[in-house]
Amino acid sequence: MPILAAVRAFGSALTAIALLVAATAPAIAQTATDWITGLPREAMHVKAWPGGKKVAVCFVLYVEVWGHDHGPNFRPDMNGRTPDLVDEAFRQYAIEWGLPRVGRLFKETGVPLSLALNAQFPEQQPAVWKELRALVPKAPVVAHGLNNSTDLLPLDKGPDAQRAYVRRTLDMIEKSTGQRSAGWSSPSVYPNAETFAATAAEGIRYSLDGMDSDVLSRLGTKPRPLVLLPYPPTVVDMGQYLARFKEATDLERLWLDYVGELAREAAAHPDREATVVAIGIHPFVIGTPAGTASMRRVLDSLKKTNGVWLTDVEAVIKAAGESF
Repeated sequence: MPILAAVRAFGSALTAIALLVAATAPAIAQTATDWITGLPREAMHVKAWPGGKKVAVCFVLYVEVWGHDHGPNFRPDMNGRTPDLVDEAFRQYAIEWGLPRVGRLFKETGVPLSLALNAQFPEQQPAVWKELRALVPKAPVVAHGLNNSTDLLPLDKGPDAQRAYVRRTLDMIEKSTGQRSAGWSSPSVYPNAETFAATAAEGIRYSLDGMDSDVLSRLGTKPRPLVLLPYPPTVVDMGQYLARFKEATDLERLWLDYVGELAREAAAHPDREATVVAIGIHPFVIGTPAGTASMRRVLDSLKKTNGVWLTDVEAVIKAAGESF
């Protein structure tokens, strides 16, 4: 009996130690199977970003077209009016005034920017696209479907239809910009489990559809793995603005707190993996004068935050050892 009791005590001690290690280990656990796609998925281990920085921050500007009577509504109670001057003006102001204003801000501050582009935008808004591209000529272009309302992914028609949609999107963007996008962000944030494999099969190398992590990961798609770059829904300005009625000043605090805490965690635990966050911004929110003022304060503050690397999505992928 004494021996049995000792064995049980030893077993209990091992269990306690295991629980303690699990509770204090860095939050970088690898997921054997992705919970959406069912494909193998593994964390990409990055000790630090260039310059020894521990937190990579990418601002992604969404360049979108919606069409009449479609898209975000500033005043839903106006939907039944013809014409709906309020909501149409809300959308058009963002395109004609908001996008160039954001482009000027990032050029003036010298902060890298990434562009998530609806393929129909350059054809429908050629003057705005030319002006925006001239302001941020080095910004990587992430494919964002055809448009954001009436030409979404054909999720109910199978993987071949999705592949054809992705291919058409990439062809249109390449025709308009001269470059074939290596990244993907599903229009209206509406993919399904088949979308990841469909994009990889058409040559996409990284996706912003992965929204559940603080670190890069590889998804086991064919013919090559798809890199998932964290794009948490909680920091996207449009959802906060329209659904939760947050103003740009609220987002200013949210973004500084979010990134600041990642930097604090990194400083307190330097052995942990380097983290990354892609923050979606839209001209409806950040493209107003008040929104740009808040965005300017965010960029100025993050420039001074120890351990933070302000960069673009493709620089992050390359710094992790991936090539295009």
